[in-house]
Amino acid sequence: MGFFEKIKQGLKKTKENISKKLFEVFKAKELDEDFYEELEAALIASDMGVVATENIIEQLKDDVFAKKITSPEKAKAELKRILVESIDYEIPEYEYPLIIMIAGINGVGKTTAVGKLANLFKNMGKSVIIAAADTFRAAASEQLSVWAERADVRIVKHSEGSDPAAVVFDAISSMKAKKTDVLLVDTAGRLHNKKNLMDELKKINRVIEREMPDADRRNLIVLDATTGQNAVTQVEIFDEAVDIDGIILTKLDGTAKGGVVMAISAEYEMPVVYVGVGEKIDDLLPFNAEEFVDAVL
Repeated sequence: MGFFEKIKQGLKKTKENISKKLFEVFKAKELDEDFYEELEAALIASDMGVVATENIIEQLKDDVFAKKITSPEKAKAELKRILVESIDYEIPEYEYPLIIMIAGINGVGKTTAVGKLANLFKNMGKSVIIAAADTFRAAASEQLSVWAERADVRIVKHSEGSDPAAVVFDAISSMKAKKTDVLLVDTAGRLHNKKNLMDELKKINRVIEREMPDADRRNLIVLDATTGQNAVTQVEIFDEAVDIDGIILTKLDGTAKGGVVMAISAEYEMPVVYVGVGEKIDDLLPFNAEEFVDAVL
């Protein structure tokens, strides 16, 4: 099953939520202020967020005027194009060796995302090692070990309560010794002591910088799509500690709040890199903006 079919199935609830609202809006006879007000309300209700919605409406008004569009049907095609453009980022190709640090709060599907990402790279023919640097959460490394076994990749882990940066140091040593292509670093997600967490992430970053300065580095945050707008604020917290390069959006198949993709992009100008659309190991997919919007509308 290709990306489009999987994403289409995974976004069923979001499509039902958004399409129904937009169907009512685009039944309008003309593109007047009532039309734009109803469209604005529909987009905000679809979890696209106020900032993204205002940007989209302004862009649509400008384009409708410039292109002399008068029919709601043509305006809908224009809206679709604007939505695609608002989330379609140029993501640099990976270079190897590659180190991806995965951040995010507990409960968003972070450990699962690491396992699925390992499987994704393995299927691309890359050698992969996982660093179990969440040494705080009980059984985190055991859970990750199960995923590492499923994906058939190596894992480096220490005992609970160990220094996460030491785990990463050992994983990098192993990566260098075996000339491994990809290192995936799972990190702790506790937020009740934000300062400790941020210091920990910064320390891990320093170890990576010192030990493998020439590696391609990416910092990705895992967000749970079912939380809608709450996911947006999490980006800011982690971006403070480590510059976040992109987003892994999980649990899209279990929510009608897929419109949050637009909200995140508008607030932080940050790409969604991968989306989770199911429970299986191969249900983490590289994000495609055009197919995402097609599936939603």
